[in-house]
Amino acid sequence: MPRPIEALVHPDALAHNLAQARARAPNARVWAVVKANAYGHGVERAFEGLRAADGFACLDLAEAERLRQLDWRGPILLLEGAFEPRDLELCSRLKLTHVVHSPAQIDWLAMHKTHEPHSVYLKLNSGMNRLGFAPSAFRAAHARLSALPQVDEIGLMTHFSDADGERGIDHQLAVFETATEGLAGERSLANSAATLRHPERTVQDWVRPGILLYGSAPDHPSHDAAHWGLRPAMSLRSRVIGVQVLQPGDTVGYGSSFTATEPMRVGTVACGYADGYPRHAGTGTPVLVDGQRSLTLGRVSMDMLAVDLTSLPASGWGSEVTLWGASSRGAVLSIDEVAQAAGTIGYELMCAVTARVPVRVA
Repeated sequence: MPRPIEALVHPDALAHNLAQARARAPNARVWAVVKANAYGHGVERAFEGLRAADGFACLDLAEAERLRQLDWRGPILLLEGAFEPRDLELCSRLKLTHVVHSPAQIDWLAMHKTHEPHSVYLKLNSGMNRLGFAPSAFRAAHARLSALPQVDEIGLMTHFSDADGERGIDHQLAVFETATEGLAGERSLANSAATLRHPERTVQDWVRPGILLYGSAPDHPSHDAAHWGLRPAMSLRSRVIGVQVLQPGDTVGYGSSFTATEPMRVGTVACGYADGYPRHAGTGTPVLVDGQRSLTLGRVSMDMLAVDLTSLPASGWGSEVTLWGASSRGAVLSIDEVAQAAGTIGYELMCAVTARVPVRVA
């Protein structure tokens, strides 16, 4: 039989989370962000749950092709735009909207031969300082694009760096409003955090939810997924494949980083860092065993980790272990809680599940 670990993708949770985004942005259209292979869930597996979106936003042309192969005929947004001139040919063939964030991309459009003009989003660097035109150069870039016969619709966008935190959006929103004053075009500002926390100021023509679609709170630990009404779209489950009885002074795992101070029952679980579970998740990282909360003990190994069964006398060999997400008994362990214990974020855990873990749609 196969090793007893699997990741389950829940289309009903994706659809629910998409509905939560719509509820907070009822007058906007929704780009469902499926970059990074739908945040590790798989574009093909996530598609049905997100089909009700108005458009899909992805990172590269391969993801856009996969969406078209799924017979998606609606809008697709290429979030970082073209990486070289010949990418524009595929943008034309796939009928993509693409982001323009650098002078080189405008140059490529000016040289591009096309029968149908492109729809683009002109990106403003309002303070994130990753991609986009500086405010002082934004209007000139807009004028250049407007003059090109290769370009039809020009949308306006930016990306918030602190929508999930105390600094908030005011400083960037002011920059965006000044730079775009009087310019025509649809506007897209709100990521997941802005959609949930600042909808009254950032929701305009389109919102771009990403992480919230997959059931993770963008502002954890200030708020958890349940606070925002989100459900986990991925569950990572395995089973106990061994049980050890410890006495005081016995240790667990490499480096003997955990020492028992009392008699204990310890379960060995078929999950390790080669499956994508974080090696830096130390003793005390939460898990569910048969739907009941427990915690990990000692270091995570390549293929195994240890969990405390001392207070779960009915659990043992073969017991279900939910590393994150929903157990088969209905209990939920937020991926954000696991990530916080491991000193990372839910985004990373979703994207880090490795190819050897079987994935199925639940």
